[in-house]
Amino acid sequence: MKKVLSIALLLFISLSVNAQDKKAKELLDAVTSKIKSYDNIVIDFKYTLNNSKENINQDSKGNVTLQGNKYVLNFMGVTKIYDGKSTYTINPEDEEITISSVNDKDDKAITPSKMLTFFNSGYKFAMDIVQNVKGRKIQFIKLTPTSTKDQRKEILLGIDIQTKNIYNLIEIGKNGTKTTLTVNSFKTNQPLSKNQFTFVKSKYPKYYINKLD
Repeated sequence: MKKVLSIALLLFISLSVNAQDKKAKELLDAVTSKIKSYDNIVIDFKYTLNNSKENINQDSKGNVTLQGNKYVLNFMGVTKIYDGKSTYTINPEDEEITISSVNDKDDKAITPSKMLTFFNSGYKFAMDIVQNVKGRKIQFIKLTPTSTKDQRKEILLGIDIQTKNIYNLIEIGKNGTKTTLTVNSFKTNQPLSKNQFTFVKSKYPKYYINKLD
């Protein structure tokens, strides 16, 4: 009898986990579909880095404009422009511009645009807690990397249940480092300049050009 109850209990737990994973997959699919429906996305965000063991506590702000696989990222005083072929990293402090090619079909190539849909491969996922943030219901999904080489222990992805947009992303490293990216402003289908994702060399006459390839 005890053996039958144990098997029944294990079966119940297994079914519950599978149902939870199915709900998580459905929500992630809804997020991906919503992201792909926008012509462009403009995000203002806050980035926090914490490591209590190393006594590190840093806050930074940034913004990114996305259209398809192209983007302009402003973060920590550096601007990155990706025009679909090359990445231009503009560093005003050093007056240097680094130009590098990116193979957008390479799954290992991480771009800001992919950060909104990175969860589609390489992770196990399950529904986590729901939090009320300033009147908004945020459903968290716990993502666990499938690769043992990944230095991240887990990722918590907060999704606004009503809009299906990403609210925040919390990465917890195996070394105890915790990084949080919180979306402060999420605008879509904005009027953008035709040269929004074009690098104009004449704007930086005194900058050193470092072309990697």
